[in-house]
Amino acid sequence: MDISTSKSDGIFTIEFNRPEKKNAITGAMYQAMADALKEAEADNEVRAILFCGKPEIFTAGNDLEDFMKNPPKSSDSPVYQFMHNLSHAVKPVVAAVSGAAVGIGTTMLLHCDLVYAADNAKFSMPFSQLGLCPEFSSSVLLPQLAGYQRAAEKLMLGEPFLVEEAREMGLVNKVLPLADLQTFAHAQAAKLAALPASSTRTTKRLMKDNQTTMIDAKMMEESKYFGEMLSAPEAREAFMAFFQKRKPDFKQFS
Repeated sequence: MDISTSKSDGIFTIEFNRPEKKNAITGAMYQAMADALKEAEADNEVRAILFCGKPEIFTAGNDLEDFMKNPPKSSDSPVYQFMHNLSHAVKPVVAAVSGAAVGIGTTMLLHCDLVYAADNAKFSMPFSQLGLCPEFSSSVLLPQLAGYQRAAEKLMLGEPFLVEEAREMGLVNKVLPLADLQTFAHAQAAKLAALPASSTRTTKRLMKDNQTTMIDAKMMEESKYFGEMLSAPEAREAFMAFFQKRKPDFKQFS
């Protein structure tokens, strides 16, 4: 399975498991994660959710070939189901990030409660480089977290940034040696699982409730622009250049 799940001691683990494709996410993988989140939320034995990838890669973001064949066309699309289920998760969500976290691999972290990263982690949101715009409410959540100028640099230029900068921005709670990451993140999830569920869930709700409506509205706005830009000439040029392994030429567009 490209997405593997397991449950142990109150922790529901969702793992990117497609290393031969750098854990690039297909529509089927989004559906699997959306369903896994729904299952975890409904299971009374689950008290914390843990996302992880492989030591060498968290996720390369969207599988562009699959994405172009099956672009999201409505709120029922697998990617939007995943976004909704993660952003509305009641139970605490922990992420363990090692290697590259590209695109939604970074923006999904804005919706996790605790984020731990290995010293080899690297982040990027290259939407502008693909002729697209931010998604997953990153256009509002990242400026809130990191400040406008730093968020503008990451979202407009779309260039990768290293784990220490991610920690300084507040995107990452703690940086660990790669060999220690999974053990530490699992231990943190276990701490959450051992606490009174009503306490962790109420605390999360109190912190997030005043943002829920805003996040949903911004996600819808981003999705509208994203869908329009996906079929525009700039995005077609960006994707064609990617597949042809060349640098895109955006100067031809006004």
